[in-house]
Amino acid sequence: MMIVGRCKIVSSLCLGAYLVAIPAYAEIHFGQAVALSVGVVALVMALGLLFVAILIKDVVHNYLISKVNQGIKDYPKYLENLSSRQISLLLDRMVKKGRVGAILLVMLTLLDFPSLAQSSQPTAGSLLSQGGILITIVLISIPVLAGVIFLFFKITNTLNRYRNQQREAEAGRVAAYLDGIEGKDLAATLQRRKDALDFALSHNELSGALPANDHKGLINNVEHEASLPFVARKRKAHVRPKVDPELSRLITWFIITATFWLVFGTTVGEYLGIKFVAPDADQFSWLSFGRLRPVHTNAVFWGWASLAMLGLGNYVVPRVSNTSLFSIKLGWYTLILINTAVVLGTLSLMAGINNGGGEYREYIWPVMLLFGIGLLLTLINYFKTVASRTTKEIYISNWYIVSSVIFGIVISIVAYVPLWQNGLGETIIQGYYMHQGVGMWFMLFTLGIVYYFLPQQLNKPIYSYSLGILAFWTQILFYTLIGTHHFVFSAIPWWLQTVAIVGSVGMIIPVVAGTTNFLLTFKGAWYKITDSYTLPFFLTGILFYFTGSLQGTAEAFRSTNLLWHFTDFTVAHSHLTMYGIICFLLWAGIYALMPRITGQEPPQITVGAHFWLALIGLLFYTIPLMYGSTMRGLMWMEAKPFIDSVSFMAPFWLWRAIGGSLMWLSHLFFAYNLYRMMVAPGTVDIKETAFEKLRSIDRVP
Repeated sequence: MMIVGRCKIVSSLCLGAYLVAIPAYAEIHFGQAVALSVGVVALVMALGLLFVAILIKDVVHNYLISKVNQGIKDYPKYLENLSSRQISLLLDRMVKKGRVGAILLVMLTLLDFPSLAQSSQPTAGSLLSQGGILITIVLISIPVLAGVIFLFFKITNTLNRYRNQQREAEAGRVAAYLDGIEGKDLAATLQRRKDALDFALSHNELSGALPANDHKGLINNVEHEASLPFVARKRKAHVRPKVDPELSRLITWFIITATFWLVFGTTVGEYLGIKFVAPDADQFSWLSFGRLRPVHTNAVFWGWASLAMLGLGNYVVPRVSNTSLFSIKLGWYTLILINTAVVLGTLSLMAGINNGGGEYREYIWPVMLLFGIGLLLTLINYFKTVASRTTKEIYISNWYIVSSVIFGIVISIVAYVPLWQNGLGETIIQGYYMHQGVGMWFMLFTLGIVYYFLPQQLNKPIYSYSLGILAFWTQILFYTLIGTHHFVFSAIPWWLQTVAIVGSVGMIIPVVAGTTNFLLTFKGAWYKITDSYTLPFFLTGILFYFTGSLQGTAEAFRSTNLLWHFTDFTVAHSHLTMYGIICFLLWAGIYALMPRITGQEPPQITVGAHFWLALIGLLFYTIPLMYGSTMRGLMWMEAKPFIDSVSFMAPFWLWRAIGGSLMWLSHLFFAYNLYRMMVAPGTVDIKETAFEKLRSIDRVP
């Protein structure tokens, strides 16, 4: 407990240092900001080393105490808190051996007067003023810090193994002690304690023999576990029917690979954010902004979001169809094809080999062909699964999910077949592809996931099935028209621009219908948010679904397009939607699903850290960019020099880097939470290990 307490102190110091550094970034010179970053990194490294030193000191101290007290018999302390089952095992052994000895009086004294039992008490003109030099130092410190963190975990694991070896040895000595105790009176005392432990009320002393009518769920919802003093205790996942082990393995690998691409893609994005305040950070062509930017966007689009959606879809589609997934093998083929496409696409982009046809379709056609084949296999798998359903109706989740896969295949074909992409045709297709990718692939699929997991987490049906159907068909009607609102005032026909603007206004219908449906599903269950670590992610994603989508409608008008287009306002908007909506809803689905297929819960503290770092980082990222870009657009409309607007945006780009850093840090917490949901931490229980050793002694002839 001392070590845990010190860990909390060290963590608090690290967090405090970071929070102190954040507001200072907005006021100081860039060189000072980078120097401060180096100082913060050094402070974190020093605190980490201090924690390791404290941990080593405690282990050595306990080892020396164990050596000094090796001859002192303080094992009777274990008799004071044995469980009923352990007492039964001990009494059986004593009855078999029939031992009575003088040690009886001492043991009775220790049991009757626990306070007498022995117990152990724990204890300016230099090179450093140049931005390029400073950013180089920061870049060098990143792998150094990673190495220190890796070394820290290695040392911690080694110390934990050594501590468990000590506990194993202690358990062996306790087993030897228990094997040698004697006495009838001791047996009688233990029997009395066992009877006291086994005593239980019948639970009807006050209510009578009639069963309770708990129609409001007041009794079943009572929690008896003590909550942690510094975080709100969250409800654990309800036990669900076992998932097919093969399907669980497939889903787990989809989520693992998706998480890898999330961390990789946002690490690239973090580096790009640094380049906004230090453009001369490197001189390598493979790391140039023009090559890394599509690496970042495509890795998080086709690697993280797509794989996470398909992994959750492989669970939702058969679940709402009340049947099994048609083919696990097709799922594995899809996983391999999409990961191969992202790997090859990343290498091609960094080597300067790209499609060059527009944003988000930088992958060359052989790479995107692999992705399209993966979607085709998924469509076959889902169609066959829905066709073999044992329910009469097709639940709305499958409407959204299957339709999104169809649209994903269609937009891939439309975007890469060159027949209609001459001149302005390519620009029109680019608008169609870009918006259909966001709205008809990512958004449609994710909403289908929400229609399953949100009612499940609230333990109540969706508020209105009709609102869901209205939102579904109006999104298909209007969203397919709005691609060219990105090219207002261009050479594209004026009537086509107007159609896109009208379609953008029509998107108010599905957005309001869907948001209303989700929020009214919360009706009467808002209190459950405080007990859940999934519902805050769902609620945040739903609110961003409303605000981000209507922001897109506001941007579509010609007057606002004149102000915001070609500024970083569109960058803020894309992150507000793809990150605030898609990522938060996917995280909610993963946190809802993984404990049910692995049996392991994520740590509450790190889930909270993931949520707040992601949310605060997104707000730090988007709000300064939206304000700065609005002012920049006004400067352009006033015909002020372009370079003045670049200088004006510098502090807002710094806030973009700070917000992106918080978002990137939250992804590391998410990766750790995923690890904890798949691997159970092991700690040796001395009492249980002692009785295991006793059983092994009995088996030896």
